[in-house]
Amino acid sequence: MARKIVITSGKGGVGKTTLTANLGYALADKNFRVVLLDIDFGLNNLDVVMGLENRVVYDISDVLDGRCRLKQALVQDKTRKNLFILPSDKLNSSTYITGQNLKIIIESLSPVFDYIILDCPAGIDVGFHRAISCVEEAIVVTTPSIASLRDADKVISILKSYKLDNLSLVVNRARGDLMLNNKMMSPENISYILKTELLGVLPEEDTVFLSSGSILPKKSDSFKAYTLIADAISGKKKKIFDVKSKYSGFFGSIKRSIKRSV
Repeated sequence: MARKIVITSGKGGVGKTTLTANLGYALADKNFRVVLLDIDFGLNNLDVVMGLENRVVYDISDVLDGRCRLKQALVQDKTRKNLFILPSDKLNSSTYITGQNLKIIIESLSPVFDYIILDCPAGIDVGFHRAISCVEEAIVVTTPSIASLRDADKVISILKSYKLDNLSLVVNRARGDLMLNNKMMSPENISYILKTELLGVLPEEDTVFLSSGSILPKKSDSFKAYTLIADAISGKKKKIFDVKSKYSGFFGSIKRSIKRSV
C-alpha cells in the first residue's frame, strides 16, 4: 500500500508545488511508483510546472462525476514512466469534492503506487482540512521570511492535532551567503523555533525558475537537495543539503562579496 503524504504551507508562493513536482521526479528516479494529486482547486498549476498541461484530458471532477475512469484521468510524465499526476478541477467546481470523495480516490490508487503525494492548497481553510484527512504524513514548506514562519507555525499547530504518523519541515529558498553574514536565519534555528523535524533544505537558485516545465539539471544544487530529501523519505540515512558550504573558506568569502555587490 502507498505512503500518503501531503505537501502543505502556511502561505502561498513558498514553493509547495515545485517541491511536489521535484520530489515526485526524485522518488521516481529511485524506481518507486509515484502519483501526484493536485488538489489546489482554483489555483492549480502542477501540470504546468511539470510541462504536462497539453496532455490533460480529464481531471478529478471528471472521475467523481463518472465521465471517465480513474485510470483515464492519470497523466503519465514524459520521461519517467512510473510517475503520474491526477490533475485538479479546471473549472473550480470544488464545493462538492469532499474529504470522503478524495479519500475514495486515494484508496483506489494506493494498491498501485508506492507514494501518493498531495499538493495541498495554502492556508488553513476547507481545502487544507480536506487534504489532511486523507493522509498519514505531512511536509510543511516554509521560507526563512518572518511572515512565512508565522504562517507555518499556525499550520503546524493544526497538523499536530491530527496526530499524523510523521510531520516534517522543508526550508526553501535558503541562502548560505546570508546565513554566514548573519542576515538570514539558519534552517536548524527554524526547525527549533517551529518544533518540527527538519527533513531538507532547498537553496535559492535561478535554475529552479528557469527549469519550470522541465527537469532540473543534475549538476544543480537544487537537484542534489531534492535527491537528499527523497533519500530521507525512502529510508536512507538522512542528510541535509548544506547551503553554506560553497560560501565557506577563503574562496567562499569571495563569492559572498560578489553576491553582496550584485
